[in-house]
Amino acid sequence: MSVIGPEFLNFIKRLEDNGDKLVPASPTEQPLEFEFNNSSCYVCNGYYGPSFGEPVCITCHAFLFPDFPSHLPSSYFCSEKTDDGDSGNDEPSDLNYSSERRVNKACPLPAWWYYRNSLDSETSPEDESRASNSGPGASGGSGSGPSSAHREGIEDLVGHGPPPQPPSLALSLQALSTPRPPDNLAPGLVEHLPAEVLLCIFRYLDDLSLCACSCVCVRWRRLVVARVPPPRWAAFAATRWPLFRPLLANIDWHKKYQSLVESCFCRNCLVQMFVQAQPAGDESAWRRNRLKIELKMLRNDPPEGIAATPLDPKCCHWQASVTGPVGSPYEGGVFYLYIQVPYSYPMGPPVVRFLTRILHPNVSRHGDVGIDSVHHNWSLALTLSKVLISIQSLLTDPYTAVCMEPALGDMYVRERSRFEALARRWTWRYAMHDVLPHLTRY
Repeated sequence: MSVIGPEFLNFIKRLEDNGDKLVPASPTEQPLEFEFNNSSCYVCNGYYGPSFGEPVCITCHAFLFPDFPSHLPSSYFCSEKTDDGDSGNDEPSDLNYSSERRVNKACPLPAWWYYRNSLDSETSPEDESRASNSGPGASGGSGSGPSSAHREGIEDLVGHGPPPQPPSLALSLQALSTPRPPDNLAPGLVEHLPAEVLLCIFRYLDDLSLCACSCVCVRWRRLVVARVPPPRWAAFAATRWPLFRPLLANIDWHKKYQSLVESCFCRNCLVQMFVQAQPAGDESAWRRNRLKIELKMLRNDPPEGIAATPLDPKCCHWQASVTGPVGSPYEGGVFYLYIQVPYSYPMGPPVVRFLTRILHPNVSRHGDVGIDSVHHNWSLALTLSKVLISIQSLLTDPYTAVCMEPALGDMYVRERSRFEALARRWTWRYAMHDVLPHLTRY
């Protein structure tokens, strides 16, 4: 592989010699370290609540990055009529979004809401001990005992309850204005919970929550690893990252899933992509046919290093992947993007964000891409594949006149070699999980 060169070998040797800590090669060389300060929300600076290590707090995220922003005003499709009763834009009729059609219809729940729970097929240690002590003749039939009936009753209820609601701006503001009563928990109560209680709690968690629980302590990690088999983590990874194609055969899917989560800019965007909330209103036939054509072209003749796939039946949520261009600091990396395609498409632009962390002047610490084609200079001639091609070309030639991150733009202009070294290191760390799995955390 072209990315494995002398510079990479020297980098690995320096890591091994210094205990996985990269130090400057000389006293005058600046350290190759750069991290965004996510101790507080970079929008409100912690005014609307803590960010918990994310670039944006949940309140600012619900306000600035809603489930589906409205790019076009209602007058774009429903203008004021003249004396003869003709508005002049009645054709095609699918684009006439009148007030009668703008009804908040009940959106069907995605199929993944009714998934089997992460720990449904697992048994507790007590159940295993009872099964081993009772012997084959003491079973008396499948599921005839009270403990088995109770467990089956729990499994029947799991996954069929009311689904959790996505983050709401109104609920966030209400939580800020309503003081939370103290928990009044005894010290050490959570740490000393029995394994059976923890397993019952883990039974109602989704994959992201289970992954977070495995990072709390060694005890919780052992419980999660013991109760969630690797094929289930592989299924979780395939659901969250349908474009991820591992290069290796023998993979620890739990670690791979954890590294994919840690490589994301914002976990709120990851949850938002998985919720797949549908916008209000009806889809136009123009949009539907246009996306069918684009999807067919992406599958039959995709651009080099670019892939995209819809995540829901109405193609409102997409996941895309862009391979780093050859000769750039991002060479060899695979960067995942989250795309929202509103009902106003193709009249309005899609919303494109990076999921995978990337060090680039035109990409914010939240993953927003600063290109005019998806903000101010949108055209009907542009397609999703053309937008992805523009983003891929932006990796080779950043635009530093207007930057999403001015500090990175200044570094690119004044210290090009240091910027490229940092960008290459971020690529190795976050976008090359199969080639460099041990560099995901150091």
